Amino acid sequence: MRKAIEKNAQLLALFAVACTAVIGAVHLITKDRIKSQEENKLITTLSQIIDEKTYNNDIYHECIIINDQLLSSGTEKVYLAKNNDQPVAAAITTTAPDGYNGRINLIVALKVDGSVSGVRTIKHQETPGLGDKIEIKKNKWIETFNGKKILHVKDTRWAVRKDGGIFDQFTGATITPRAVVKAVHKTVLYFNSHQDELFQKRPNCQEQS
Repeated sequence: MRKAIEKNAQLLALFAVACTAVIGAVHLITKDRIKSQEENKLITTLSQIIDEKTYNNDIYHECIIINDQLLSSGTEKVYLAKNNDQPVAAAITTTAPDGYNGRINLIVALKVDGSVSGVRTIKHQETPGLGDKIEIKKNKWIETFNGKKILHVKDTRWAVRKDGGIFDQFTGATITPRAVVKAVHKTVLYFNSHQDELFQKRPNCQEQS
């Protein structure tokens, strides 16, 4: 009986080792493909929120890492668009920590005049049919940020209509758009305060990837 138990234990151990090896191999095979798909998706998103005709640099690789509590509790990335080395726009990843179902990851593009060039939702867990209207493929709401600026420090327009602002909320779902408006607002404020500094930094995203 004891020998049978030991034999079964050895077989289970070998099986576990084999499974671990297979999982590791699959990870090695697929990780580059997954990374490539993520890069292509991001490049496509960047082309949607910053007019490709306005810049001639490699915006994907002209990327810097930032760490500012105004934007999120972790690091974010800034993709810099330039034309003949002159600043044109920047796309900044940012986080809305207070979505209905948790964090909402966004990317906000801004022109050098401080106006919003475009916004896209990168990742979220909001309720299907309600909060997921922040996705461009589900609803055009996210495009209402296009062209908007912060006119002054106490610009109260940057809120949903329920709170006295200019941005529509969703029927039955106010928390999600409120969180997104707040996140985009703080990203615009950050860009307005740090624009010169950002365009002077050396790209470093590839070094830390």
